[in-house]
Amino acid sequence: MEFKPLISLEHYLQSLVQSKLWIKVVLALILGVGLGLLLSPSVNIVSEDVATSIGNWLALPGKLFLKLVQMIMIPLIFSSIISGIVSNSGEQLKKLGIGVGVYFIITTVISIAIGVGLALLLQPGKYLKLNNSLVGDRSIATNGSSSVFADIPGAISDLLPANPLASMVSGEMLSIVIFTIIIGVAITQLSDKAKSPILKLLSAIQEICMTVVKWAMRLVPIAVFGLMAQLTLSVGIDSLKGIGFYVAVVLIGLLLLLVVYLIMVGIIGKTNPFQFLKKIKDVQLLAFSTTSSAAVMPLSLKTAKEKLGINPSVSNFLIPIGATVNMDGTAVYQAISTLFIAQIYGIEMSIVNVLLVMVTVVAASIGTPSIPGGGVVILASVLQSVGIPTEGIVIIIGVERILGMFRTAINVTGDLTACVVFNQWQGTTIDSD
Repeated sequence: MEFKPLISLEHYLQSLVQSKLWIKVVLALILGVGLGLLLSPSVNIVSEDVATSIGNWLALPGKLFLKLVQMIMIPLIFSSIISGIVSNSGEQLKKLGIGVGVYFIITTVISIAIGVGLALLLQPGKYLKLNNSLVGDRSIATNGSSSVFADIPGAISDLLPANPLASMVSGEMLSIVIFTIIIGVAITQLSDKAKSPILKLLSAIQEICMTVVKWAMRLVPIAVFGLMAQLTLSVGIDSLKGIGFYVAVVLIGLLLLLVVYLIMVGIIGKTNPFQFLKKIKDVQLLAFSTTSSAAVMPLSLKTAKEKLGINPSVSNFLIPIGATVNMDGTAVYQAISTLFIAQIYGIEMSIVNVLLVMVTVVAASIGTPSIPGGGVVILASVLQSVGIPTEGIVIIIGVERILGMFRTAINVTGDLTACVVFNQWQGTTIDSD
């Protein structure tokens, strides 16, 4: 079997682009909300118990979709990062590695600053009354700040997994990425003869994963329809108004982050921002539809090479790693959501607590799994670390799907922005096809 780079697997996704999957998803979203409102207990067409039962069945395709994508994300990310590292020379790795790490941290901090600023300015939590049926009555913990900095050396050492398989089972993405990078760098030290079977195995793993992704994508419109119907009939019209303002604040934050990206593309990347957006449109729409930046990696690689003119040595390294640690859209979401839930509970956030939220979200967003629903999983740990009741997630869990679509599109935009920036920084070009 011949080794195939990840970019060669984009044909698994091309049919989804050509069939305009995103239009089907938007239509499914609208129909799902409509059906949910029709079946809502407030309309009294069906009883609350019957509505709940119908909602659970409608959400089943969505749950199956999430499980399918989650099932193959770790092997896909593992094989893709190693392949990207092995395709670079030692000097290129040294040059890219440190710069990429610093760049990702800077953009993450910018993202969180946007999210915190909007949440403090617009106060979205003030527009939603605390509903005890959604959020249990519990006392507010205020001592979370002391625990965050209690064992920083221990937290750093824990990033290196003693048991990589256990980290994979528990979904500790940052530990998995660090382990994978170490293995990838070690493989570069092998002879070509020793590397060949490893690369062939990784290629086979990637192709298997993309086959499963293709199967999962067939469920996307049905999944969105069912999940949105379940959300609407369970939350109700009154609660949707308050949550709607929260959604609007998150979308404003993502839009501001997109503006930051376009400025970077224009000033640092020396590229027309509007042409950049036009060239990456297909990747953005597919990421919007699938809510998984990892699943669209082959198309991202093809877009980087063929439409943006990025040197493969840059994109092959940046995109697989960026799909797992460059989660700026998720960082905006987590920052706003944390302060939103704090506002609902009436927790007054001091400057120290806000800074604590920012530091915690930086670490959490870098380790967010690039899978549907990954952001809300990490959000629970952020809330717990800063002393905000994690039960507040129940309020926003329903709109996770909508926000996941938009922030995933922003996440892949961030990866391609990084490619443009580092391609210009290295002064590398490729021959046009």
